Amino acid sequence: MQTVGRFQLEMTYAGIVRAVTGAIAVAMALYHMWVIATGSPEAIIFRGTHLIFALTLTFLLYHSRASTPERGPGVVDYLLIAASLTAVLYLFVNYNYVVNRIYYIDDLTPSDMAMAVLLIALVIEATRRLIGWALPITAGVFLAHALFVAQIEPMRLLDQLYMTTEGIFGTTLGVSATYVIIFVLFGSFMERTGTGQLFMDFALSLTGHTAGGPGKVSVVSSALFGTISGSAVANVMVDGPITIPLMKRSGFRPHFAAGVEAVASTGGQIMPPVMGAAAFVMAEFLQVSYFQVTIWAIIPSLLYYIACGGAVHFEAKRLGLVGVPRAELPRLGRVLRERGHLFIPVLTILTGMFSGYSAPLCALAGTLACFPVAALRANTRHHVTLAAVVDALIDGAKNALSVALACACAGIVIGSVTLTGLGIVFTQLVVGLAQTSLLLALVLTAIAGIVLGMGMPTTPAYIVMTSLLVPALIKLGAIVPAAHMFAFYFAILSAITPPVALAVYAAAGLAKSELWPTGWAAVRIGAAGFIVPFMFVYQPALLMIGDWWVIVQASLTAALGCVVLGAGLHGYLLRRSRPWESVALVIAALGLIDPGWITDIIGLVILAAIGAIQYYSAERNPSAVARSAD
Repeated sequence: MQTVGRFQLEMTYAGIVRAVTGAIAVAMALYHMWVIATGSPEAIIFRGTHLIFALTLTFLLYHSRASTPERGPGVVDYLLIAASLTAVLYLFVNYNYVVNRIYYIDDLTPSDMAMAVLLIALVIEATRRLIGWALPITAGVFLAHALFVAQIEPMRLLDQLYMTTEGIFGTTLGVSATYVIIFVLFGSFMERTGTGQLFMDFALSLTGHTAGGPGKVSVVSSALFGTISGSAVANVMVDGPITIPLMKRSGFRPHFAAGVEAVASTGGQIMPPVMGAAAFVMAEFLQVSYFQVTIWAIIPSLLYYIACGGAVHFEAKRLGLVGVPRAELPRLGRVLRERGHLFIPVLTILTGMFSGYSAPLCALAGTLACFPVAALRANTRHHVTLAAVVDALIDGAKNALSVALACACAGIVIGSVTLTGLGIVFTQLVVGLAQTSLLLALVLTAIAGIVLGMGMPTTPAYIVMTSLLVPALIKLGAIVPAAHMFAFYFAILSAITPPVALAVYAAAGLAKSELWPTGWAAVRIGAAGFIVPFMFVYQPALLMIGDWWVIVQASLTAALGCVVLGAGLHGYLLRRSRPWESVALVIAALGLIDPGWITDIIGLVILAAIGAIQYYSAERNPSAVARSAD
């Protein structure tokens, strides 16, 4: 038996299936790279090809109950693959008929309707296999509403979902095919060239020696890795096995260590330059460049991680924890000399986007640079093998499947909402409940985002919110970018919000901690993430919109407020805080985060008062103060 990457050349059924699956995954990755380099074909052709790859790989990798992982796909799986090819190739073969007919006026033929029903069922089943029941059930509810409540004629609904680019083959699937897969490939290539170790050593050398250093290492390394991962759970599973045991050994309690990792990993989706998949959908919805979305995200993402780092620092000070001895840590200069060149692909993407090139083309350039850059130095050259390249292509294609199918299934929801006008009805409902209160509408949207995010990935959760809730926020006075960023943030924050918090589940499993204490620790650590979105809706300066001096003032005071929030929620500023001091610090933090001179002054006065009280009381009788705090 010979092995090239994951192509295991063994003459058994399982071996042949693995080889064929790997070959299809490589073909999927190479096809999308070629399209980005040469230009994409017509929308239905390009998106349909993307969907064929996604459905085929899904049914090969995620088997029916009748088959087992050892035996490989069964007869049912192959029938579903054949059906997938038939349903999409039907559009390709009849392409001239599809594009020349008059939508919603020309009746569908019986074969048109049969293929439409078949593809809808296949997309829902593939989505169920990949990400569970939540999104397929959601799609089913919207289909039922269209048919039985809105009384839409079945032929018109099938026309919308299958024969146009307003349903399954809509914008969301286009975003997956154009943007998401190439950035996922970039992340896979970075991982295979040893960049994960660079991020970990870089974080250790920067923060490992400080109070609670291992916790800060988790914050920095997860922020860096999250920029190439885009998935909170994936980030936890890569970073957590290293950082969580390190935090526990340094003295952090297991549930707090897991909470830190969950919060830090979740923030990767909002951290430029490579954010979560929903950011690309947002750029497409708003008809702006992806680079513009990253500009809006810079300050909120920095505030998120400042708050997370502050929480770790004050918890460490409260517990009297110290950092890792410098002698046991990698040296920053040595890390940069030995592995710093692996930052070049990231810089390639940033330089390209600054120069005005499209995000997919920049990501392709960064992806193609990964292995040549790794070959520059002897200590990373061992990563440059044919097997590593093949594995990176396979990983990238497989990691893109969940987003591709989620986007296709979300297209069913969007098509139904558009055809029935449900979005307008829902907007009127939210506006009616909120009356003239933007704050109440924001609270309703935040709750909806967290609930939706409990059962589905960020991208479809954001898409549903955009269809149903964001228009109400805009109608009540929120500017368009702020309304979309608000929905985006709360779709992400469900990963750390009990009772269903996927990033918390993953981190708690690694830390062997209880779920509820871990979940509440994550909420305290990531508290700024729940507050800042409300603030940037009322003051868009936090999105870098407005006069530069307002942006600077709002950013600096909000950053100070995020640090103070960590001090208040974790009971330590200059010494352990009494309960009333913690409450006062939280009030001061809210005043500072709220962009406005009056609230900033109030926050600064409260902070100065608490700081003075703690400084002088600790100086006079530190042991008595410590006992009273206990």
